[in-house]
Amino acid sequence: MSEPLKLGLAGLGTVGIGVINLLRTNGDLLTARAGRPMQITAVSARDKTRDRGVDLADYAWVDDMRDLAARDDVDVVVELVGGTDGPALDLAQAALKHGKGFVTANKAMIAHHGLELAATAEAGNLPLKFEAAVAGGIPVVKGLREGASANAIERIYGILNGTCNYILSQMEDTGADFADVLADAQELGYAEADPTFDIEGVDAAHKLAILASIGFGARLDFDAVRVTGITQVQAADIAQADTLGYVIRLIAMTDVEQKDGEGSTLLQRVRPCLVSKDHPLASVDGPTNAVVAEGNFSGRLLFQGAGAGDGPTASAVVADLIDIARGEVGAPFSIPVADLEAMAPTEPGHRMERTYIRFTVADRPGVLAEITAAMRDAGVSIESLIQKGRPNEGGDVLVAMVTHEGQERSVQQALHLLDGSDSLTAPPLVLPLLRN
Repeated sequence: MSEPLKLGLAGLGTVGIGVINLLRTNGDLLTARAGRPMQITAVSARDKTRDRGVDLADYAWVDDMRDLAARDDVDVVVELVGGTDGPALDLAQAALKHGKGFVTANKAMIAHHGLELAATAEAGNLPLKFEAAVAGGIPVVKGLREGASANAIERIYGILNGTCNYILSQMEDTGADFADVLADAQELGYAEADPTFDIEGVDAAHKLAILASIGFGARLDFDAVRVTGITQVQAADIAQADTLGYVIRLIAMTDVEQKDGEGSTLLQRVRPCLVSKDHPLASVDGPTNAVVAEGNFSGRLLFQGAGAGDGPTASAVVADLIDIARGEVGAPFSIPVADLEAMAPTEPGHRMERTYIRFTVADRPGVLAEITAAMRDAGVSIESLIQKGRPNEGGDVLVAMVTHEGQERSVQQALHLLDGSDSLTAPPLVLPLLRN
């Protein structure tokens, strides 16, 4: 039998224990598929005394996870700790420096430091794998890098954060407002005690930047991702979207614009959108993730499944390990780092879209006329407009409208004309309608 692939595992949380259980449960199957056994030889975590529900006696314990990189009994380091910088990045750099393969589920580290790590891996002909960093158990990284590699990818978009998707779909089902559903999600474990990265769209932005690089051959540029979270979405917006035949989802989207003689520009954007109920993403509810990739020959490809959790994420980690056991290396971002194109961010003002706009306004005469005049002056055509009844005498009123298709900059100009108006009692909510 071939020599086993020896693994050093950093991080014994939910996913780390999931990897151990998967390797033990499916050991014979994995050996048959990989062509050699995969064997954990050393582990590292913060607390050696903690009971994790599995027997770790067969593994060497390493107090400082960075020491895994220098061990002779480790071929591949698996990092499941997290963190953009710090020990996780130190471990990644050390592992590649010592000639080890590296597998991670750390999307923040890859989004910020992926090019540097990939360049080191390529120089040493070493595998750097991160399937589990994007959409949990969904094989979207492999799908883009391998399954769709014959295509010019035209657009990638989808639901990349299960916490936000759970909150929005629960708001649909219960009619509750954002804060109440967030509190329930935290109690159930779908949201962290500090949910900022999730609800403000940062987590989805990390994943989108990685997909954009793989899909379009672009250099990673996380700082260019335009991000809007879901905190301003109200139950009234969910209800209004339903009346119009839509649901609200946090959509991460990226595409490339070709500029004649000026090179390509890259759009990367995360924001809540109205999604038509007949679109495949509309039926994606709860903590599920889904990614759509549109290829010039394949057409629309839909990847859907669990975006987090011990089993799905461990599945993605071990799938990467199987590739390494088979001897598969390849460029981490599909194209060698030196050949990735530096694309300037797209300025989307000229793009055409229909838009949902919700105003919170004072209940007094002339407010509606003020809003419609601003739309007229900015060249925005209104398709439909609804003014909700006042909740109580003298209280705020919600005015919601959907525009005809027009340039994005026109809507922004209309809002600029209304900026500072004492008729508006809260910032407007602007949600594009996702085109099919």
